[in-house]
Amino acid sequence: MSLIGEIHYFRIPVISLEESVRWYTECLGFHLRRQNKDLAVFELKEGPLLVLVKADTNSRGHLIIDGKPEFSVGFTCQEIHKFRQELIDQNVEVDEMVEEDGHYYFHFYDPSKNKLQVHW
Repeated sequence: MSLIGEIHYFRIPVISLEESVRWYTECLGFHLRRQNKDLAVFELKEGPLLVLVKADTNSRGHLIIDGKPEFSVGFTCQEIHKFRQELIDQNVEVDEMVEEDGHYYFHFYDPSKNKLQVHW
């Protein structure tokens, strides 16, 4: 049995911390727990904390597989269709909705071009 109990937080690199904090609070509605000049910590209703870290311009928080970005952080949302439309209305870069056996998901990008996923 592992001595590790849970995942406490995920870190995502961002180019502009101030712009990203504003986007994650205003666009996604996340609760800002604390912030300093180098990072911002967000709490969600459940699960690990999300930490935005000011990083180099070419840093991203997603994987590259076969030359294409793949998300590394996924969120859940019961009202996924409504959420997608809200992102579109806020001019967020959003991919098409995908449905697989009653499971819906789509990808979207934050201001630093980190690829994220939401599913339900």
